[in-house]
Formats: sequence, C-alpha cells, structure tokens
Amino acid sequence: IWHAVERLLWACIILDSGVRSISLPEISDLKFIEECVKEHNLARSSVSPPATDMLYMTWDEALAITAKAWAKRCIFDHNIYLKDASRVHPTFPSVGENIWTAYPPSQFNTAKAIKRWVDEVKDYSYQENSCNKVCGHYTQVVWASTYKVGCAVQLCPDGIKHFTNEKGVLFVCNYATAGNIIGQHPYASEGGACLRCSGTCENKLCRKYQVSLVQCYNWSPDWDTSDTSSSSSVSVLIARPVALSFTFITAYVVHYFYPDAFCYE
Repeated sequence: IWHAVERLLWACIILDSGVRSISLPEISDLKFIEECVKEHNLARSSVSPPATDMLYMTWDEALAITAKAWAKRCIFDHNIYLKDASRVHPTFPSVGENIWTAYPPSQFNTAKAIKRWVDEVKDYSYQENSCNKVCGHYTQVVWASTYKVGCAVQLCPDGIKHFTNEKGVLFVCNYATAGNIIGQHPYASEGGACLRCSGTCENKLCRKYQVSLVQCYNWSPDWDTSDTSSSSSVSVLIARPVALSFTFITAYVVHYFYPDAFCYE
C-alpha cells in the first residue's frame, strides 16, 4: 500500500511543481532593487547619441509602494490615479509608469522585462524625435530628468484583466519626475556625455550624491485597499499541492481498508 501511496504523492508533486516553484520578489528585496536600478542605468548610459544631461537613477520606496498597490489589481492598464500626483507619491509633482506582463509566471525576469521596454529604441528616431510603433516605455526609461524609480511584481493567479485569463505576472515601474513630455526630446545630446552635469559623471550619467540617498516613507496611497493579496496568493498556491496530496492519500487509505464505503449528498 505504501508504495502505491508514494507513487500518488509523487504524481501530485510533479503535476503541481510549476505552481510550487513560483518565487517573486517583494519591493523590499535588495537584490530586486539593485537589479531594477542597474538595468535602468545601463540603458540610460547606453543611449546613442550620448546624453549631456542624463541623471543617474536611484530607488524610491514610495514609487515602489505605488507600483505594488496598482500591480495587485492585476489589470494590464496604466494607473488611473497618475493624473493626480498627490495620490501616487507624497512629494513628487508628477509620476510616470511602465508596465509589463507575461504568463506563465515562470516567464518573469526583471532584466528581461526592462529590456523589452528598452528594445523599443529600434522604432525611435532621436534626430526626428519620432516613433514608428510604440516607444513610450523606452523614452520614459531614458528620460534625462527622471532620476527616481520604484518597481513591483505581482502574481495574478486568476489572470490579468485586458491580457489573459491564465495565471500570470504583472510588473510595474513608476518614475519621478515623469517623462514623455510632448514635443521634447528625452535627453540633450549636444557636446558629448555629461557636458551639462552639475555633479560628477559616472558611466556617462550625471550623479548628485545628495539626491541618491534612499528615503523611507511612512506612506501608502489612499486608494490601496488591499494589503495581503501578494503573500496570500503565494501561500494559497503553495498550500494547494500539499492539500491535494493529503486528499489523495486519505482517499486511497480509506478505499483500501473499507472498499465498500461510499458517500452521497
């Protein structure tokens, strides 16, 4: 009997291994923060032609809090509260946003998601400041005066509205101050890298250490009514295969010892 039970248990584990293996970073995860900042600054320092005024980008906790609050809604659309900056950040006068989504959740990779935005450069002409297709994600990433970023990733077990009914992942990055101002180039390029820097030049980016300090906020958006969905979603997904395994084992044992037993409703 135990050999049969063991086979059933392994079958359950294998069938649900894709669910159990999901591990997504929280907005306090230092490795996640470092990767988000690194990938953004890599894209900013690699622009062509080189930027004379591109600011070095650093993490902002409040932007990440807003990104998480919106991502938890599992909607493939921009935050409807961006038009009122006071509802998405306690101090900045404007906030920008990029979103990326994929399914299954195993497809998520921080660098890959940001690269998808940056790859829009192939459709953008700096000289003409024009775009053949979609370039707004790229131009926000490399907007010279944007110097703060905060990102979040959310597991959406019931699907992502406007994208898929399948279990997926929503990745959101918020930016301050916002870029994509109509009629403006994302950055200046006359004279070479860092020509207009008032601080130091680091990897072709203008860095002011006094604005690079990480600030902590005792703040959350007034429209964020959910505070447990992220952890609970992951907990449910992990618990499901365990419960399923015990159900199969119990049913098998009962049937083995009491073959004539039955249930009805």
